[in-house]
Amino acid sequence: MSPSKPDSYHTPVLIEETMEALAVQPGGRYVDCTVGGGGHARAILERSSPGGQLLGLDADPEAIKIAQKKLEAHRNSVLLVNDNFVNLQVTCIKYDFFPVHGILFDLGLSSMQLNGSGRGFSFQRDAPLDMRFNPGQEVTAADIVNTSSETELGRLIRTYGEEIRSRQIARLIVRERPITSTLHLVRIVERAVGRRTGKIHPATKTFQALRIAVNLELENLEIALKQAIELLGFEGRLVVISYHSLEDRIVKHMMQREARGCICPPGTPACICGHKPRLKLIRRHVIMPSEDEVQANPRSRSAKLRVAMRLIAQDDCLATDEMEILWAEIKARAWRRPALLRKLQMVFAMA
Repeated sequence: MSPSKPDSYHTPVLIEETMEALAVQPGGRYVDCTVGGGGHARAILERSSPGGQLLGLDADPEAIKIAQKKLEAHRNSVLLVNDNFVNLQVTCIKYDFFPVHGILFDLGLSSMQLNGSGRGFSFQRDAPLDMRFNPGQEVTAADIVNTSSETELGRLIRTYGEEIRSRQIARLIVRERPITSTLHLVRIVERAVGRRTGKIHPATKTFQALRIAVNLELENLEIALKQAIELLGFEGRLVVISYHSLEDRIVKHMMQREARGCICPPGTPACICGHKPRLKLIRRHVIMPSEDEVQANPRSRSAKLRVAMRLIAQDDCLATDEMEILWAEIKARAWRRPALLRKLQMVFAMA
């Protein structure tokens, strides 16, 4: 496929469900933390028109190039930044883009990364064992595979890939080193665990583990989710689409924790944490693709969408007459007005 045809590269997952979860409205300000091929971003811009604005981030510079072409019709309403979402807060402050109405994380790999990047994300074609989202990152999958001890490799594959045969795989990898290509690694995994017996390829979990380790995906996700909460305005929406249990567990636990009041350890006689709920769960259960969507786009089969809404207590703001007026305007959903946004930004900056 040609990179000049970005629409053929990636079909956005759960598109209607995502727009509903974000509660996209005309004039709203939104952040797409994983803009990828631009499918979700384009839908947000179309539905937030007139006046909508979008800040799109992606660690992969090739994804930014594709999104620029796809979103050309909305070039006056979108800003695309090549950066990892671990820098979400810094980026939003730099471009004066806060508070916002909604923030989206779509944590899946794009079709471009799997099929056309040549960076070894897919085990279905031969490529260098790279797996970096951004080619400027220092550590590659080949570095990890060829320099880690057998014990370290086994732990990594077990922890990040949830692979029960991690020890066998690690042992054979060490025996076969050096390993530089994806198909070489695939053959090793197949020898260690056997060839495919079901829908999931035997190398799937090992490749997942290496990709997560190379890009620090789980650590960065936890950091970015905390930043996202701080950037959301009153009743702003946080929407996350995850594709494996490790990601989903992080999102689920964070949302549940931030939707509770007291988070003291069980058995504590009286609350000493002073924690206040900052999120409200919109749906307590995950949203998953329909059978029709899975048939049309098999890569959506493991997608899970979770959504929560930002809560802001009045005593989170300054206790002055002016702030009481500001709070009333916020509750009236008027905070997207430019003048009020400026006042809100001052409050957010002091928080």
